[in-house]
This record gives sequence, structure tokens and C-alpha cells, in this order.
Amino acid sequence: MYFKKISIGCIITMLVAWYAFVSSVPDKIYMIQGKESVFDLPFEAEVIEENIGVLNVNHQPVSENIHFNLAKPFTVKSEKQGTAKIALSMMGIPIKTIEATVIPRTEVVAGGMAVGVSMDTRGIMVLGTGYVNGEENKIYEPAKGILQSGDMILQADGKSLKNKEDLRKAVEENGEKTMPFLVDRNGVQQTVEITPVFSKEDNSCKIGIWVRDSTQGIGTITFFNPDRNTFAALGHGVYDVDTQELMQIKNGQITQSSIIDVKKGEKGEPGALTGNVGRDFILGEIAINTEVGIYGTVEAGKESYFAGQKLPIALQQDIQEGKATILSNIEGEEVKEYEVEIESVNRYSKNESKGMVIKITDQELLSKTGGIVQGMSGSPILQQGKIIGAVTHVFVNDPTKGYGIFIENMLKQENEI
Repeated sequence: MYFKKISIGCIITMLVAWYAFVSSVPDKIYMIQGKESVFDLPFEAEVIEENIGVLNVNHQPVSENIHFNLAKPFTVKSEKQGTAKIALSMMGIPIKTIEATVIPRTEVVAGGMAVGVSMDTRGIMVLGTGYVNGEENKIYEPAKGILQSGDMILQADGKSLKNKEDLRKAVEENGEKTMPFLVDRNGVQQTVEITPVFSKEDNSCKIGIWVRDSTQGIGTITFFNPDRNTFAALGHGVYDVDTQELMQIKNGQITQSSIIDVKKGEKGEPGALTGNVGRDFILGEIAINTEVGIYGTVEAGKESYFAGQKLPIALQQDIQEGKATILSNIEGEEVKEYEVEIESVNRYSKNESKGMVIKITDQELLSKTGGIVQGMSGSPILQQGKIIGAVTHVFVNDPTKGYGIFIENMLKQENEI
């Protein structure tokens, strides 16, 4: 019996380790057109892509169903853009199929400037439900069990809603009759019915919910692509502070900003940039809010605000642990370059916004901010004259350290605009 328990425990441990190992294998790898890339994946591989001729592996042209032993580092090169599907296995056991994508040689203008970020939600976001104090001081909860945190109210009584004020008017005009609401919950639309209650305190009808229809803050531009007139910022998504849900946006804008103060970061308490946001000086329109940043187009005539030298990109397989720099704006409108150390590179991270661990080593930056502070997200990371990614998160217990995203993950999203 003891032997069986040990055996079962060992098997479970092995299965967990195997699952973790397989999960660490990337779903996609990226390469730059015409540039040889070196990979180190301890697998055997079979190219199963129907579009033949995309890749050269170990200096050999790939043909259909070609098989490679990748037990040691191997080189991959392609002279044209495209994709190839590669089936990985180990000792004859299938692991997974990954996609190799060849992207064109890309140069973008490095950012580093802080901007104001404002976004309107796609609908009215429900933060939570509460009660209404009705007639004779009776307590009602009209939305309890019907609406929930994170729901997006798109329509009230068949009327589209632009903002919270539209929702309030629709409920008040409806009165105490049961009314329908079109709600988006986790991407699925459904109609629910709620009966408003007359609030003696407010002298109007209420449905007892807390909502939000917009958000504002400070963020940093990662790059400007003058060939497409597009920008990328933050390197991570904008989440609602109450629901912790990625905000579904209807529209948004980036505006000129000037940093006026810095709350220095300390262990256990992240710092933050404070800025004056010129709401009338619009720099660009936000098109999408994603897990790996916000992206949009620059306003006509505002391109000079993003002026700078074009720099080539470097992909994750080219990044080296060691010295690097970031561009950031922590005072006024001045962008400066600061020294950092890349402590580790997780080339196969499942979290796309946490591919690198960086440490601030620049004494000037440390003395003014304590390290990485809120508002610096999006600061581009440079190494050997190339853009390799952007700052995304700070370590709460050590503000001198934080995570960075690989530039290819941001470029992939930029293509979605």
C-alpha cells in the first residue's frame, strides 16, 4: 500500500511537471524577414505548413513535411514574409504545434513621452449593485441577482446609451414599470428586466447600481510608426479599478501632458506620476485597448509631437541579459534616457506583458522616483540601438524592479488597428 501511494504520488508529480513543461512552450515565434534567428528548443520538429518555401532551417530550405532534430540550438531564416506551422515532439511523443511568423524589417520612432489617456466604455459598466431607500423607509434591491459587476449596459428600454446621464434619464422617464436592459456579459448579449423603485431621498426612480462610463489617467508612448501613422502605449491593458476587468472601449484619446510631480515608490506602495493633461490638445485617437497596451492613430498635423530617430526592432531571441536603457518622461515634457539592467528573459512566457525582468540602475532616476512608478508603463526599452520592448509592471515589494513586454507582442497588436 505504501509503495502504491509513492508510485501514484510520483506519477502525479511527473504529470504536473510535464504539463508545466509543455505549457512553457510558446504558441508562436517571430522572425524578421531576411535575418537569421537562433532558437534553442529541445525537441524534434516537423514542418507541416502547406505554404512551402517560407523557411530555411539550419541553412537548408524547408520542403513539405521535412523533419528536423532540434536537440541543439538551430538557426531559422526566411527571405519572405509568411507563416509556417511546426509540429514539435520529444522521443516520439507529440508536444504541440507552434506557428512561426516572419515579419518585415521594421523601424519605428521610440517614444517615452507621457500623455493623458481618456477612454469611454462601450456601454455603461456595472461596478456593483446596491439598495434603494423607498417609500416608508423600506429597503429594495431591484438589480440584485440580475446585474453583476463587469456587465456592460448597452440599451435601456430600447434606447442606446452614450453615458451615465442617458441611463439615469431612461430610468427616471420609465418610472416604476418593469423595463428591459440590453446587457453584454463576457461578450454575450442578453436582455434582462428590472423594475425601478421610487427613491424618497432623491425624489426619482432608481435601479440601485453603481456604474462607470469613462476613465482617465497618465501613460507613456512606446513607439510611433510614421509609415502607418499609428502609436502604441502602456504595454499592458487598461483595467477597471473596481471590477478588475479589461475595459471594453467605445472610443478614446491621447492628449498632451506635462508631468508636475512624482510620488516616489517605496516597498509595498507603488509611486505615481502626476501630470497636467491638456484635454483640448488631442494627439491621437485610441482604437483598441488590449492585454498588451493601447493602440491608435495620430491626429493629422500632430506627427511632429512624436518626432525622433527611427530605430530598428530586436526580437526576444536577440535580447541579452545585461545593460539596457529606457526612455521616460518624469519631469515636464522632457524625455530622458536612463540606465537599466535586464535581469532575466522569459522567452516563452504565457503572459505577453511579462517577458523580461528589468532593474533600474540609473541613480538619477532612482533618486527622483525610487524606480518604476505608475505612469511610466510604456517606456520603451532599448538595447544596442534597437527597441526591444516596453516597461509594463512594477514589483510592489521592490519598486526598483519590474516587468517588460517584448516589442513583437506590441507590433502584433498594432497590426490589428
